[in-house]
Amino acid sequence: MASGHQITITPTGQHVEVFLGGEKLASSGRAVVLAETGLPDRYYLPAEDVRTDLLRPTSTKSTCPYKGEASYWSAEVAGQVHEDIVWSYPDPIPAAAGITGLLCFWPERGAEVVVARAA
Repeated sequence: MASGHQITITPTGQHVEVFLGGEKLASSGRAVVLAETGLPDRYYLPAEDVRTDLLRPTSTKSTCPYKGEASYWSAEVAGQVHEDIVWSYPDPIPAAAGITGLLCFWPERGAEVVVARAA
């Protein structure tokens, strides 16, 4: 890792829900938060807690030197397709093993990520 650049992955201890166009796409009490130097915190959720029936894999890939290669999905809600709004690292580098196979939603592309304290 580059000097000064860090990622940390920790269980949130909070309930995370994700909405898109008013539709709830995910609800999880098992999310982890990935904090990365210079970037906003990201919440990664188990696929079992996500409405994967609304997701469609795309051919998009990206590579991060701190996490590895990501795969992407688009979501279709109310007849509207939101391109590449979800990503996952199916086989991340060892330093990011805590997010293996978990799904993350992109607020900058319209996903509303709501985090609440655990009951």
